[in-house]
Amino acid sequence: MPELLDQRAEGLRSMKRVATLLFLLMCALFVFSVLFQERIPALSYLKSAAEGGMVGAVADWFAVTALFRHPLGLKIPHTNLIQRKKDELGASLGDFVQQNFLTPQVITTKLRQAQLGLRVGSYLASEKGSTAAATQISTLAVGALNSLDDEQVLTVLQVLANDYVVAPEWSTTLGALGQKLIDDSHHEVAVELIAQRAGTWVSEHSEVFLDVVSGRSPSWVPQMVDQLLAQKVHQELRGLLFAVANNVQHPLRLALTDWLADFTVAMQHDPETIKKVEAFKHSLLGDQQLRELAVRGWDSLKTGLIQSLQDAESPLNIALRSALGTFGERLQNDHQLRENLEDRLVSGVASLTEQHGAALAGLVSDTVQAWNPVETSEKLELQVGRDLQFIRINGTVIGALAGVVIFSVGELIVAISG
Repeated sequence: MPELLDQRAEGLRSMKRVATLLFLLMCALFVFSVLFQERIPALSYLKSAAEGGMVGAVADWFAVTALFRHPLGLKIPHTNLIQRKKDELGASLGDFVQQNFLTPQVITTKLRQAQLGLRVGSYLASEKGSTAAATQISTLAVGALNSLDDEQVLTVLQVLANDYVVAPEWSTTLGALGQKLIDDSHHEVAVELIAQRAGTWVSEHSEVFLDVVSGRSPSWVPQMVDQLLAQKVHQELRGLLFAVANNVQHPLRLALTDWLADFTVAMQHDPETIKKVEAFKHSLLGDQQLRELAVRGWDSLKTGLIQSLQDAESPLNIALRSALGTFGERLQNDHQLRENLEDRLVSGVASLTEQHGAALAGLVSDTVQAWNPVETSEKLELQVGRDLQFIRINGTVIGALAGVVIFSVGELIVAISG
């Protein structure tokens, strides 16, 4: 930016030198023609051209200079216009921007012409575009996660869990779900698995039964009797468990099914059972337990998300890039989707422009009004001053031509009247 300003300043100075040199040339031609006019009568035409050029140069120099400052420091009325009219200029510029740029019609037309849907689709469909977009999204997400107040998040999670997990009644819902599972015999798999695992454990821990029997039998009972009794109990229990696991029609298994069925019905309709289930729920998920659950869950979720988002080759980032690429392809190929999204975008931006266009335009006028008058004049002169110097050059040239024409017309009138 400073380099661009330096270039503009140099361009302005250069054009000022050109315009000034042209004025000095007119002055030199005027002096020359005055000195040698008596010897060379034709120099009268040159003198007239020089006079007209000087007048045009001075007049246009005055006009251009009067925009930005007082010519020669003289506070002539209607000069130094930019500094004096800065606030009015800012307000007019703001109104101009609002009326000609920040209108729903203009915005809608430009957005339609831009074909943003196709452009975004083409960009996202490319590997470079989807990767860049995924990187930006990941970076923003990591920043958002790191900026979150963990205490506030935990408070919100605890409130949500209390309102939507603890407060609703569980017993009826769980009972209905359990009844459905039993009616469809899905519980059989669980019963079989539990009985199978229990039978395996019993088979592998026969010494436990000996310890239990020995510890409960009188001291005068021979050890051999304890061993035989423990062995018998061990064999019978192991056989029972494997029989339950392998026989769907085993009486104990049928009895367990009947008990579960009765319990699921009681969970739905028996007030006392419902009360006990709800009491168990509240004892299991009290305030402190919910807090600890929320802390562990949020810490794990946040850490996992940040790590996944920061790893370009994590499954999350790979899935994100794939999703963005697929979405880009759909934007390119699905005309209806593209049109719907563009309609929403155009409608939203047009609505924002209509509601806040005046405020946006106000930024222009407020910014200009906040500028220092001298700085404002200098900034505008840097922007347009170089082009305005052409007015001085054109004024000099046109003035010279006008002087020759006027002098020639006067000489023609004198010749005709004489």
